[in-house]
Amino acid sequence: MVERISFYDQIGRNKRNSVFLLIAIVLVLMVFGYVIGMIMGPDYFLIVMIASIIISLAYIWFGYYYSDKIAIASANARPADHTRYRQLHNSVESMALASGLPKPRVYIMQNEQINAFATGRDPKNAVICVTTGALEKLNKQELEGVIAHEMAHIANYDIRFLTIVTVLVGMIAILSEIFLRSFWFKSDNNGDNKAQLIFMIIGIALAILAPLVTSLVQLAISRKREYTADATGVKFTRTPSGLASALKKIKDDHAMPNHKVSKAVAPLFISDPFKKKIQNIFSTHPPIDERIKLLERM
Repeated sequence: MVERISFYDQIGRNKRNSVFLLIAIVLVLMVFGYVIGMIMGPDYFLIVMIASIIISLAYIWFGYYYSDKIAIASANARPADHTRYRQLHNSVESMALASGLPKPRVYIMQNEQINAFATGRDPKNAVICVTTGALEKLNKQELEGVIAHEMAHIANYDIRFLTIVTVLVGMIAILSEIFLRSFWFKSDNNGDNKAQLIFMIIGIALAILAPLVTSLVQLAISRKREYTADATGVKFTRTPSGLASALKKIKDDHAMPNHKVSKAVAPLFISDPFKKKIQNIFSTHPPIDERIKLLERM
């Protein structure tokens, strides 16, 4: 007999795991900062940290506040006409009521692939975009399951959470770059100090490895948020069958993405539009088979 799992447990577990992974990134930043401070001095570290924060925030701010417009433009999507796409609007309205959120703006993307994405910094500025392939190949229950998954991303403030993660990862990358480029020019009055030499070696290792490690953690967080959205979608629809059936169709869908799909917005989709055959630690999405198995146990 298959052990049943609660979608509440799934939501709680994946949210906790996301927070733990976020804390791991913060710890890497703190340790890296401490090592740089020991090598270059606290004043230098403070200056570098301020510079990395300013550069990272300036880079992310525009993307955060205009994430919906950027994603829609990248996907070359257009507003979904209420008359022509009445069933789609009805599904979005139904899931908005179930989630207790405002109805997001609804867009259509010309693409034969079954897919959809949601973006926006908060529920009041949210967008849901669905491909024409999804409308043609999914039945009403499956479409509602997909919409519920996307509404879950909005309800869980995933764009905001992932933006925080991106800022931290960006800070570490910028900090590493500045450190590697500048520490060679620091006059060292303690060349024979073994402790200083050890910190120097640790600092170089961290500068090289920290950006890679935190980027992998960032991808792991992205996968956890997909699991959370699946479970939250079940909470909204009160049944896992629609989303599970939609994921099965997505798995068997052999339509390839057209040129309008940008790799920059690929992580937003319910399924990787580029259909990587091998899922690994560099994937933004968890394996579809694993997602289906979890849904069928709810």
